[in-house]
Amino acid sequence: MQRIQAVDQTTATGKAKQLLDGVEAKLGFAPLMMRTMASSPAVLDGYLRFAGALAAGKLSGQLGEQIALAVAEANRCGYCLSAHSTLGKMAGLTEPVISRNRRAQSDDPAVEAVLRFAQTVVVQKGEVSDEALAAVRAAGYGDAEISEIVAHVALNIFTNYFNIVAATEVDFPVVTPGVITAVAA
Repeated sequence: MQRIQAVDQTTATGKAKQLLDGVEAKLGFAPLMMRTMASSPAVLDGYLRFAGALAAGKLSGQLGEQIALAVAEANRCGYCLSAHSTLGKMAGLTEPVISRNRRAQSDDPAVEAVLRFAQTVVVQKGEVSDEALAAVRAAGYGDAEISEIVAHVALNIFTNYFNIVAATEVDFPVVTPGVITAVAA
């Protein structure tokens, strides 16, 4: 049972209604996570602004989805894993790629370096080794991209924790966490 109640979009008013209507216009529906965040319009607004800023960054939307998958798996967030599996497919990822990304793996060494770094940031709570940072740099990523990887991790930790605390009901095809939850630092 959900522990933080979602806002009913049909009866929402004020800022919550404005934000949810904007989400629906963009996605075609307002996911339950966002309707739950709308219990505090400040939370939903902050999430949307942060996600919007990252969407305009150097990292591709597809790579952002891949990071989200690796982070959701590391944090064992079923809601986010389900949502980003669906969104990842919409961004062009196949089921085998999604499965590998959850384990911080990829056939593309540059993508794998990002995913391993992202999961290391999660597992090590930001205290990554010089070697972990050097590995992502060696894969061709500079300060701007590394900053965005950390920002994607932070945004996804927020949504993971929010959905775990709220016990948000999954409104996407269900994907269960449990592949692996850690990588070597």
